[in-house]
Amino acid sequence: MRLDKYLKVSRIIKRRSVANEACDAGRVSINGRAAKAGAEVKPGDLLEIGFGERRLRVEVLSTDERASKGEAPAMYRQLE
Repeated sequence: MRLDKYLKVSRIIKRRSVANEACDAGRVSINGRAAKAGAEVKPGDLLEIGFGERRLRVEVLSTDERASKGEAPAMYRQLE
């Protein structure tokens, strides 16, 4: 699954356009490497997203194409 779509479906970032902007600005990395919006995400990947001064680190658990609001938190596990 594309990184921007994953961030939206998992509800880590609310809109895909905002996810694209975050990737373009270099605020998102996969397994320690800066990632573009089209990068592939798979279970087991470690994502790090910068939100201003705060960094969110998550492990990808699943890459379902669709998830309801209740199912979205099960797609990842927050680290630290």
